Amino acid sequence: MEKIFSYHHLLEFTHEVFVHMGCSLEHARLASEVLVAADLRGIDSHGVARLSGYVRLWEAGRINAKPNIRIVHETPSTAVVDGDAGLGLVVAPFAMQVAIEKAKAVGTGWVSVKNSNHFGIAGYHAMQALEHDMIGMAMTNASPLVAPTFSKERMLGTNPIAVAIPAKEQPAFVADFATTTAANGKLEILQRKNLEAPIGWIQDKDGNPSTNAHELKNGGALLPLGGDRDHGSHKGYCLGAIVDIFSAVLSGANYGPWAPPFVSFLPLAPDPVGEGLGHFFGAMRVDAFRPADEFKSHMDTWINRFRNAVPVEGKKVLIPGDPEREMNQHRLENGIPVLEPVVKDLQEVADKFKLNF
Repeated sequence: MEKIFSYHHLLEFTHEVFVHMGCSLEHARLASEVLVAADLRGIDSHGVARLSGYVRLWEAGRINAKPNIRIVHETPSTAVVDGDAGLGLVVAPFAMQVAIEKAKAVGTGWVSVKNSNHFGIAGYHAMQALEHDMIGMAMTNASPLVAPTFSKERMLGTNPIAVAIPAKEQPAFVADFATTTAANGKLEILQRKNLEAPIGWIQDKDGNPSTNAHELKNGGALLPLGGDRDHGSHKGYCLGAIVDIFSAVLSGANYGPWAPPFVSFLPLAPDPVGEGLGHFFGAMRVDAFRPADEFKSHMDTWINRFRNAVPVEGKKVLIPGDPEREMNQHRLENGIPVLEPVVKDLQEVADKFKLNF
């Protein structure tokens, strides 16, 4: 069962919640835009379904509603940002803007972030570069729920990577994906719907394949992209490890099994190796390589040719970003479906702050 809400209703409600948490009006506006953008793009696992989790982290003292987000080290093309335990939904746009400004000045900008929290969908941040004729990149480490290939121990997060590339007449190329076979949020959606998980998503505590969507609660783990060694899980493991190192080892955040959990009821790992979660952002000015219009025209050619590749029967070839862009338009016009368990969570948040929902 699900209920339909307008984008503006969810945006306004989310804004009010962040204000009641103590965020400034500016930060509340930005955080709500980033969060609900996930629902618009069809990534329901990272939208308003996460709102109650942020509230609980704030109540536990692990999110600072009034952070002093600042650059703590920089060169002309690089920077390290300290998020001061703020909402990742606010810290990440700040850091991406730093990367963009550095790219404007010297061609490229690279920013690693420490002391942050969950930042929503990576694609939102990478796409900020598009309006500047830049290529944007965003990645983050996350709660350790993923077992490396041949391991039974949770060591990595779902550690997403997003890359946004501008085109001229065609919509931008936007790749946004977890480095696991499936993001944890997709598992949570299956749990809410009482459905099983496909083989290759998770393993039990002994390292055996499982279809139990609740397996993580029993000590199991998510699997790297590929699912098992025969299907390339070592490549997913490598991708997740790269994200962890760029986001956290490089910045001074917690990495690997020390990354803080998103859920407030799990304790922080003892003897932390850094501060908070880490992110990594990049911005590259297209005209640092070739004239922007020329590049974007060739991106149109690239996109058109790939979109018109001969499809298998009954299918069409997609360009990264197509499904999310189409969903964005559909949900703006027709509303956003929210599963009943999430509606219940949101109503509890509303009652907590004496808000209407």
